[in-house]
Amino acid sequence: MIKTDLSTFTCANFNRGASAIREALWLIVRDLLFLRFPFGAYPLKRVVLRWFGAKVGNGVVIKPGAKITFPWKLEVNDYAWIGEESWIINLDHVSIGANACISQRAVLCTGNHDYSKSTFNLLTKSITVEDGAWIASNAWVGPGVTVGSHAILTAGSVATKHLEPYSIYQGNPAKKIRARIIK
Repeated sequence: MIKTDLSTFTCANFNRGASAIREALWLIVRDLLFLRFPFGAYPLKRVVLRWFGAKVGNGVVIKPGAKITFPWKLEVNDYAWIGEESWIINLDHVSIGANACISQRAVLCTGNHDYSKSTFNLLTKSITVEDGAWIASNAWVGPGVTVGSHAILTAGSVATKHLEPYSIYQGNPAKKIRARIIK
């Protein structure tokens, strides 16, 4: 029987999207400054993300402790919110729509591993959170998922498949529990 052999793992084919120097500079800025900017420093955070290649719209709110792996693979549209201690593990492109909310400690993770290979190859797929969607506290969105317009992923839930627009999802794995009606 063939077994997993992590000593053979390599990221040689993974495109980090930036030079090692740019990535190192981002890690320094992120860990020493960006994560610690206080509430209200949202314009400064938007500027810093743009310096590092993110596409960031007007009025975007990024709370303290929000962690972003690669800003050059991030697009955040107008008036979106990214909550405290959320983590955007964007090894691939992540797009967050206008007026979408990524709540505190939510995770958007674009990476996974091919468990069928002994080398445990890295797999990545983009994530799209459409306009008006809400990823609630401690929820997790996996690689390749599209969260439809105005959909909700409730607190602590796990999305591994696309979420339909104007729908509320709950659980692990997330299942549609009802329609979202906005008054």
